[in-house]
Amino acid sequence: MTFVPDPLDPDDDRPPYEQVASSLGAAIRTRKIAPGEKLPSQKELTEHYGFARATIQRALRDLEDEGLVVSRKGSGVFVRNRTERPAGLRPYVEQAFAATDVTIDFAGFSSETLHGALQEPLDKIRIGRLTPSSIKVRILVPDMAVPQAAPVRREDCGDDERLRLRMHEIMTGYARSIRDSMAELSHLGLVPDTSVDVRVHSGTQFFKLYVINGADAFFGYYPIKPNKVVAQGEPVEIYDLVGKDTVLFHHSVNDGESSSGTQQVQQASMWFDSVWNTIARGFDLDGH
Repeated sequence: MTFVPDPLDPDDDRPPYEQVASSLGAAIRTRKIAPGEKLPSQKELTEHYGFARATIQRALRDLEDEGLVVSRKGSGVFVRNRTERPAGLRPYVEQAFAATDVTIDFAGFSSETLHGALQEPLDKIRIGRLTPSSIKVRILVPDMAVPQAAPVRREDCGDDERLRLRMHEIMTGYARSIRDSMAELSHLGLVPDTSVDVRVHSGTQFFKLYVINGADAFFGYYPIKPNKVVAQGEPVEIYDLVGKDTVLFHHSVNDGESSSGTQQVQQASMWFDSVWNTIARGFDLDGH
C-alpha cells in the first residue's frame, strides 16, 4: 500500500475500531490521504494494524458515517472531497491541538459548541497525549445589553430584557468555563502560554464561524425557530436562534493556494479580524 498509517498509541485504551478510525481520520484531515484517493484494502489495513477484519470494517463504517469516506462496491473505499460539504467540528479541533501553537477564532451566538468540542483535546493535554506550547482563543459574540433581532417574544417579535439576560448568562457561562480550563493548563505547567479573549458587538449573529490554526474554517447558519424557554422563572414563547440545527461547512487551505477552500479560509480570517479590530468591544467575563 502506498499510504502507511501512523502507528497506534500503545497506551490508548479506546476500543480497537475507534483507534483505527481515529488514525485513518487524522490522515484524511491532514491530507496524508488526498481527497478522492483510495484507502488501503481491508486486507492491508488488517495486516498493518494487527486487528481482525471485523474491527477494520467497523472503523471504516464509522468513517463513512462521519462523511470522511465513501464505499464503492467492487472498487474499495475512497476519501470524499470535503471542501464544501457538512462537517463535524470535534475531530478537527482535536487534530488542531497536535500543533505547537493552537489558534481558534469563534464568532457566533454563544460558545456552547466550542466548549463541547474542546473537552476531549483538553483531557488529552492533561494526561500528556497532546503537548501544544500555546493556545490562543478569541470569542466574538453579540452584546446582550442591547436589543437583538433574536431571541424575541413570539407574540409580537418584541424585545424582552429577560431573554437577553438569559442569553447573556448562557454565553458568559460557557466562555468563562473555556477561560478557566485554559488557565488551569497554564497554572499546571502543561501549556506555557494560554489566552482566552472575549469581545462583543451590537449586531445579531445569524451564523457561526470557526477559524482553526488559520488553516481550516467552519461556517454555518443559525435557523430561527419557535421555542419555549424559562426566563427569570417564567415560561416564554420565543423565536430563537437554534444552534444545534446548524450545519457546518468545512473549507481548508490544504485544498491548494488558488482553491475555493483556501479563499474561504482567508476571507473568514479577514472578516473576523475586521470586526474584532473595529466595532467589537472588550468584555469582562467576571462583570467587573
